[in-house]
Amino acid sequence: MRRMMAAFIALVLLALPAAHAVQPDEIMPDPVKESRARELSRELRCMVCQNQSIDDSDAPLARDLRLLVRERIAAGDSNSQVLDFLVARYGEFVLLKPRFELQTLLLWLLGPVLLIGGGLALWLQIRRRSRTGVDVQAPPLTPDEKARLAALMSDEPKSP
Repeated sequence: MRRMMAAFIALVLLALPAAHAVQPDEIMPDPVKESRARELSRELRCMVCQNQSIDDSDAPLARDLRLLVRERIAAGDSNSQVLDFLVARYGEFVLLKPRFELQTLLLWLLGPVLLIGGGLALWLQIRRRSRTGVDVQAPPLTPDEKARLAALMSDEPKSP
């Protein structure tokens, strides 16, 4: 019964949405604009936490960035204009998912290239082994090793 209760509590905790760090005084009165601000905030990296979006971070800099996003939206900027403004100000690092450009080409392609290269190396190794037809086996046991193994495997305790 306790295990079922613990599993139920764990399931409920996992199902809860992530807590957001947005303060009540930051929320825009227009729900459509607030939705856009939240969407953009989830795409932007907190410069202090680095692996958290500004929407999830409690850092003062994240709050400043959330307010800046809302300020730009209130001024009439589109989502891409807001992102371009922040990239121009803080660099490409501010984006949690960097854009696919020449300077980020290595970042985007390194993972798939390594995966394909590893798969190719594995395929070549398997092909080379099957072509030689030789299985890697241990050499046969010597008579002394066989006797020692038999002694170790026997149920009778040895007398000193």
